[in-house]
Amino acid sequence: MDHVVNHTRQPPAAAIRLSDFVTRWLRAAATLVALTLPAAKAPAQDTALVIRQVAFDGNKALSDAVLRAAIGTSNSSWFARTWGIRVLGLGDTRIFDPVEFRRDVLRVTLLYRQSGYMDVRVDTLVRRDARTVRLTFKVTEGPPVVVASRTVTGLDSISAASAILEDLPLRTGDPFDRFRLQASVDTIVHRLRNLGYPSVEVYRSFSVNRAQRTAETALDVVPGRAATFGPVRVGGPTRVDTAFIRQLLPAREGERYSQSKLFDSQRKLYQTELFRLATVLVDSSRFDPQSGVAPLEVLASDGQRYQIRSTVGFATDDCFRGGVGWTDRNLFGTGRNLDLSARVSKVGVGTPTNWGLEESICGGLKEDEVGSDKLNYGLTAAIRQPRFFTPLMTGTVSLFAERISEFDVYRREDVGTSLLLARETERRIPVSLSYRLSFGGTEASAATFCAFFSACTPEDADRLREERMYGVVSLGVAWPRQNNPFYPTRGHLHSATLSHSSPITGSAEFQTFTRLTGDAAWYRSIGSGAVLSWHLRAGVVFSPLVSLDSSSGQFIPPQDRLYAGGPNDVRGFNRNELGPVVYVLQQDSLTAADSSALADGSLRPRPNATGGNTVGGAQVELRVPTPVWGGRLRLALFVDSGALFERGEEELSSLRYVVTPGVGLRVATPLGPMRLDVAYNGYDQQSGPLYLEKSDGSLELVRDKFTQPRSGRWTWHFSFGQPF
Repeated sequence: MDHVVNHTRQPPAAAIRLSDFVTRWLRAAATLVALTLPAAKAPAQDTALVIRQVAFDGNKALSDAVLRAAIGTSNSSWFARTWGIRVLGLGDTRIFDPVEFRRDVLRVTLLYRQSGYMDVRVDTLVRRDARTVRLTFKVTEGPPVVVASRTVTGLDSISAASAILEDLPLRTGDPFDRFRLQASVDTIVHRLRNLGYPSVEVYRSFSVNRAQRTAETALDVVPGRAATFGPVRVGGPTRVDTAFIRQLLPAREGERYSQSKLFDSQRKLYQTELFRLATVLVDSSRFDPQSGVAPLEVLASDGQRYQIRSTVGFATDDCFRGGVGWTDRNLFGTGRNLDLSARVSKVGVGTPTNWGLEESICGGLKEDEVGSDKLNYGLTAAIRQPRFFTPLMTGTVSLFAERISEFDVYRREDVGTSLLLARETERRIPVSLSYRLSFGGTEASAATFCAFFSACTPEDADRLREERMYGVVSLGVAWPRQNNPFYPTRGHLHSATLSHSSPITGSAEFQTFTRLTGDAAWYRSIGSGAVLSWHLRAGVVFSPLVSLDSSSGQFIPPQDRLYAGGPNDVRGFNRNELGPVVYVLQQDSLTAADSSALADGSLRPRPNATGGNTVGGAQVELRVPTPVWGGRLRLALFVDSGALFERGEEELSSLRYVVTPGVGLRVATPLGPMRLDVAYNGYDQQSGPLYLEKSDGSLELVRDKFTQPRSGRWTWHFSFGQPF
């Protein structure tokens, strides 16, 4: 054995991620190099070379991203690298510093040696021209030192020893990476603290044989005494009742100690929005490791109690919209949250604010006679209880009055109340149970009621429009695991919702249904800033047979049917355009000239989306940085597909599974990405029944299956947020 290294240390109090160790070692390397090399003056401006490229060659064990984070030399932005644009002063200019470059060689060498590659060699290649320089680090890694044995002692008294040692970051046969060795230490500490051992300590030691390129590691675990949570002391400048703060904590006195419950308790305090700062930790001034009791201390600082907010915006399907709200986060000093809010939309096109904008900037709403002919509004008063029965459950009671609509489909007005219970499981999966009870009615076109609800007489349609009680129970489950809610690059987001409405839940006739929907999205980074994402969607609705005066059939309330098409769905179609549809001509008769005009497309009936009871779809999107402003701009290539149909029809010949490709542009903003998408649609409009809606309100069926070509093959969408 040519060389033996022994190292023993006590780990920090909290578990540290692997990236934190990399940062620590890089800082140590930078300090070492700074002490051994003399400082140098920056190059004169007239001889300064702009760094055009920083590249790595020969590295396999460590990626380019890890090596870039380890060095001080970085690449200039695209503007700064481009002569002719650089003179405008745009972009970040990185000037070549030879001394810093030599230090970077030592930083890369040290990083490799700490990662187990003791024989690494790092050479450089510098290519200069009159104004720029290209730098390449040429790495010869050499064979690594391999972990020959890994010994862990001190866990004989722990019943879950095998689970504690499962999947440690450093394993036998791996390169001897000291960062992973420390990560293994912290993993053991974290797991034991969650099993009730707050005073656990782990000592590490290792020996390296340079000649044989092997390493032997040993971890000595001292668990200490198991403990339970002790009394909670609340401190800090807070006006919230301290007894209420104690009730919010999942870490309860007398329960087994768990570090995860400390984190959950701190997160719960922040979720109430009562506190600007909140910390939950073991009270070191009262903690005796030999007592078996870990007293807790809560340090809290009050946040802003009152909040006033307002919003103003514009959307293609809403015209102008706005809202105001007021929140009291500590109602009567009880910790409850009172929120009052009001919103309006369809401003400029809906009565009484019809300013004629449907003829100009809101032209997309011109033919929407159902959803956009009246102003939409919402008034809500909600009280949220941060602790509802248990600290992990939140309850919200609301009173509301609203008018809502779906583009070219329906308009609904109702008043009522709702109760929402939200809980997060131990695996941090949000689960919600809600109940909504309201009184109101839904308006849709007469042709829609006739074609899909068999209500073809004015009397039957009026029955479906009547105001009645509506009670629905919904159970929702979400599994969010994406790394960024606005700009996800890895992870997934899954959700599912089950809703039921029947006389048992308080619903009247014609309001009975069961609806199940689910979404699943995945995100993967594939290098060079590119992200591949894909999305699946499915939904079904069931309803019983109901009887009308002149017919009988299945009736699903329009607001609970399924719809497809739009900026977040199959983007080759406009909002709600995909799926079953009826065509309406508002005239008393159809002449021979009208029939000829229908055939050549000069007379175009107005299509009305009716939705369906079954939907399925899939989307794939690739997002890549643009060559210019890659940090702010991204290009997207996508393919959307899907189908929406009415299950139970005797004939499903009109069922279409469509595929629409497209491209898009993403602009990063503090509110999320601003999107412009254009998709190609090579399909004619969906076939459906053609009706004449006469002046007396009656309907006449002209054709069972009418279709017409699309007015254009390209569909444009402008919106905010990711499509999924």
